[in-house]
Amino acid sequence: MSVIAIPRSIRERLGDEASEDFATLINDIDLGARKDAIAIAAERFERRLVEESGKLRIDIGKVNERISEESGKLRVEIGKVDERISEESGKLRVEISKVNERISVEIGKVNERISVEIGKVNERISEESGKLRVEISKVNERISEETGRLRAEIANCKAEIIKWMFLFWIGQTAVMVALFKFFAVK
Repeated sequence: MSVIAIPRSIRERLGDEASEDFATLINDIDLGARKDAIAIAAERFERRLVEESGKLRIDIGKVNERISEESGKLRVEIGKVDERISEESGKLRVEISKVNERISVEIGKVNERISVEIGKVNERISEESGKLRVEISKVNERISEETGRLRAEIANCKAEIIKWMFLFWIGQTAVMVALFKFFAVK
């Protein structure tokens, strides 16, 4: 609250008590004017607030309508995309089944080729194993012949060794007998 200083000339004419009452009256008038100004400002503010909130509600309603419209459009577009995906996935399934059939046919052909090649390889193995058996039998015959010849040679060598052993023993015995006679005579 502001302090009002009453000039001296008015104070002298009115007196101290009347000057004080006059100051109180002016302060009360000032206080009332302030309260009225605040009430008017508050009333204007409330009115303005109501107007602006009404405008804001209208704008929010428009935004909600726009959101609803756009979400509806998006749902339609999503539905179209879903349909397109379903169509394309159906086409892909058909293509995949065709590819699987083709793969099965090709695998069958490859298996047939492999079977033929394996048959050829088996025939070749049979031929080669027959040739090897013939070769092995020839080698076995040759081994048998060589074994027989080696046994004959070994038998001849044994006879020679035994003959020379007897000659060596006889020579040794003769030398021993001669040495006994030589030492026995003396």
